[in-house]
Amino acid sequence: MTLIPHLFQPITLRSITSRNRIVISPMCQYSAHDGHLDDWHLVNLGRFAVGGAGIVFTEATAVQKSGRITHGCPGLWCDSQIPGHARIAQFALQNGAIPAIQLGHAGRKSGMQRPWFGNGPLNDQDFARGDMPWPPVGPSAIPVDAGWTVPHALSVEDIEQLKQDFAAATRRALAAGYKIVELHGAHGYLLHSFLSPLSNKRDDIYGGDLAGRMRLVLELAEVVRAVWPADLPMFYRTSAVDGTPDGWLLEDTVALAKELKARGVDVVDCSSGGIAGPATSAAGGKRQPGFQVPFAERVRTETGLASMAVGLITHPEQAELILAEGRADLIAIGREALVDPSWPLHAATALGYDSDFSTWPIQSGWWLVRRQATSEFYEPKGMK
Repeated sequence: MTLIPHLFQPITLRSITSRNRIVISPMCQYSAHDGHLDDWHLVNLGRFAVGGAGIVFTEATAVQKSGRITHGCPGLWCDSQIPGHARIAQFALQNGAIPAIQLGHAGRKSGMQRPWFGNGPLNDQDFARGDMPWPPVGPSAIPVDAGWTVPHALSVEDIEQLKQDFAAATRRALAAGYKIVELHGAHGYLLHSFLSPLSNKRDDIYGGDLAGRMRLVLELAEVVRAVWPADLPMFYRTSAVDGTPDGWLLEDTVALAKELKARGVDVVDCSSGGIAGPATSAAGGKRQPGFQVPFAERVRTETGLASMAVGLITHPEQAELILAEGRADLIAIGREALVDPSWPLHAATALGYDSDFSTWPIQSGWWLVRRQATSEFYEPKGMK
């Protein structure tokens, strides 16, 4: 009897079962129009479902119009945006993948440039293209970095409106057919900026000590969990560290994860960095393969929550070892999926799980197995 690789063992979260442990990370495309998704998003995300991933995340989706990272980022702040999301969710389900969505607010980084235009604050060239600025918001009136707009510090009344908008966006995500919702609490965006002592200098109930700085995240987790059905899973993406001793630390992430678990979060998605500047990685030099895996391992070990590892995981054998060693429960693939949208299918071959294209969509698998049988020179990608 052939053992199933850990990477291809199904996982059940509440009532949802993913066909494998491979997750496509939310990856911004900066190509939405007034927050609406179009054919680009359907084809981009659809190829990952066809490519064999277990869970496919739609990119960071704003709960407020002013919460977009760029003018090209999607939203769910109005009902007219639901159909674009529904097409993606339905296509993923029809092709065996679980559709998931990441909800968030860009906070101090809202209204910045698309990365191919500079990935910084908007300038005159952006204005000429029609990308006009809007006032960013944050926990305190502290900009992301030199040259960035000083954000408006959210009032308690603003925060109450934010909660309502997260709840409304969650209802729309459910109406669109998504089966997993994730709160985006990483990379210097609004939730992360409330957590980090580098950006949160408030002296009210949403600032000060660790409990105060965690309050907004925990309240939003409660709001979303109250709207999201009890039989559907909820994820939380964290920047596990800021990368500086006076910032958000790994032990803070562990403490937060324990509180999130008590509020119905099922998986912590462990990234890092991004509190200052556009980068999403923690400071500290050149990144190594799997450099964020220790964060997922620590959260999993100390909280009992399922964790997801992400960051320079590029080879099937590497992903398999992470799972086999019990360091994470899920493996998130991002940029490597842009290189190879069929990474999961090729990983199955590389790990000896599929030598006859049985995991491939029938529309292509039936032909590929015949080509393999009739060509002495053909060798599928991943086979040695």
